[in-house]
Amino acid sequence: MEPQTADRTQSPSSPSLSSPAGPGPLASFVRFVVCGGGIGVLSSFAVPLVAMTMPWAVANAVITVVSTLLCTELHALFTFGTGRRPGWRRHLQSSGSAAAAYAVTCAAMFLLHVIQSAPGMLTEQAVYLTASGLAGIGRFLVLRLFVFASGRKTPLRPRRPVLLLPRPVLTQAAIGATC
Repeated sequence: MEPQTADRTQSPSSPSLSSPAGPGPLASFVRFVVCGGGIGVLSSFAVPLVAMTMPWAVANAVITVVSTLLCTELHALFTFGTGRRPGWRRHLQSSGSAAAAYAVTCAAMFLLHVIQSAPGMLTEQAVYLTASGLAGIGRFLVLRLFVFASGRKTPLRPRRPVLLLPRPVLTQAAIGATC
């Protein structure tokens, strides 16, 4: 018998064949902006309404947590097309990237006020929107490349073919000869 090789780069149990391929980078980015922006706009209306029943800081924190959870669900199912709801691990990773984006915008505003003691409203808006846009792009990249990366068509690291050698056939005569 001749040795056979089996190509195990894609097996039926691998996630690349069992889960749907996600949308391309441009489609994902558009969906990311629509989902995140839409939830952001809804959140900006929800905070003052909820703040009528509790302190504003608490209302803002509650709406931020709820909107982050909702965005993570939408990003998993719609933006990146994973085909399944995110688990706690992905929720934590997504909220970590949201916290990092928040830190970037806060740092930008702090730096602006260090450089200019009394910047105008237009300057503040320009700095905030620029920092928010850059943080959003960074968050999109983190979510696409790390948090929701499991549904890709191609594996990250191709596997080498495995050499399959024929197994020796043990007959009754061969077993009796060794005893």
